Amino acid sequence: MFPGQGAYLPAALARLAVDEPLVEETLRPLDAAAVRLGRSAPSRFLLDERAPTLSELVDEAPADLHTALFAAEMVLFQLLTERHKLFPDVLLGHSFGELVALAAAGVYEPAEGMALVAARDEAFAARPPEHGGMLALEMSASRAEGLLVGLGEWEVALAADNSPRQCVVSGPEEPLGRVRRAAGAIGVRATALRVPYAFHHRMLAAVAGDFTRRATALRAGPARHLLHSAILGRRVDDTDAVADLVAAHLVRPTRFTDAVRLLHAQGVEVFVECGPRGTLSDLVTATVPGVRAIAPLRRRVGGPELAELLSGLTPVPRTTSTPPTSPTSPRPPSAPAARIHRPGPASTPADAAEDRTEQAAEETPSGAEAFPDRRSVVATLRTLYAAALGYPPEVLTDDADLEADLGVDSIKQTELFARAATHFGRTLPADGSRLTSYTTLDALAGLLSTLPADGTRAGVRA
Repeated sequence: MFPGQGAYLPAALARLAVDEPLVEETLRPLDAAAVRLGRSAPSRFLLDERAPTLSELVDEAPADLHTALFAAEMVLFQLLTERHKLFPDVLLGHSFGELVALAAAGVYEPAEGMALVAARDEAFAARPPEHGGMLALEMSASRAEGLLVGLGEWEVALAADNSPRQCVVSGPEEPLGRVRRAAGAIGVRATALRVPYAFHHRMLAAVAGDFTRRATALRAGPARHLLHSAILGRRVDDTDAVADLVAAHLVRPTRFTDAVRLLHAQGVEVFVECGPRGTLSDLVTATVPGVRAIAPLRRRVGGPELAELLSGLTPVPRTTSTPPTSPTSPRPPSAPAARIHRPGPASTPADAAEDRTEQAAEETPSGAEAFPDRRSVVATLRTLYAAALGYPPEVLTDDADLEADLGVDSIKQTELFARAATHFGRTLPADGSRLTSYTTLDALAGLLSTLPADGTRAGVRA
């Protein structure tokens, strides 16, 4: 999870940088990108014990605050994935954090992600909106919307549904003040947030349009991780969805409660916050009691402390048979995958695997160890894949599509198939087309039988 505007902790990465060279390695190109864009190097705020506070940055240097947030979240994401090998099932951002999630997912390279953040600030400078504010209310979003209707405060709108008993509304300062007084009158705690504008409100429509125009100049590619948007309420899986998210980012509400409930219902049991403090983790546990929510940078930690906080996360078995997919979204995008010999136009991958299985059987030298029968291979694959993915074995039927039905992206498929090939003593020669042409356990079993034990025949590239 990638938090938003308030997720800043001065010198948040200072202790980690002592133990983890990857911190400064990741920060170095981000510093360079920020400086090229006319911002301060974010390492100044994340490594220096004398770094300014959140309030100081909000008042004096909001653009530097945003680059520091982006850098801190990207560094922690790198530590989790590269150093600790914790690869996410799905990414989820909150408000500003949705832009960071786009970069973490690989839609934007880190320098382009920094440019996206800068484009947002430039849009505010070019089209400054009227001053407004945001008000956190200790009540459900539906109750808050009912309150606004009852008060007739049509200029105030829901900005964020954070948890069953916490939401944020935004709008012009004067009507927002009336809402605050009304909330107090009915015993609801209301807290004004330290922000200059009414984020997630139609007041920012002109800024959103300018931001969208600037974002089109940046290079966007396919996501390498599954990404769910709390603003769109669906998967961000192609360039159109990215454009939709950028356009909606400043004007539509963040439906974080719905997103957490959806992902939990689809199998997510552990939520890890990629940013300083622990705001999102607290919202998650308030929304779905009993799940594990981890905020590694709730306070400043060193490398050994981070490792201890993350201990026991791998593997994390799921308690549901449904992987995290969005019911209104098409299948997730394919990332770069292994390559396999492409069958002719008249053949399907499964047909081609059958043909090559028969050919391999005919070519097996006398006295060589015979490859197990296909049914046995499928059964073994089911056991191997279920253990690696944390799925109940019965979910992995012979014809279940690994990507479309089970949400296994192509990079993970490549990794799992390489393990299976090793288990069966097969090699992965380097030629051919996409491994994801073979999308079921049955088709993969057929493919395995065609791979050589000595690496001399054509097959797949891992």
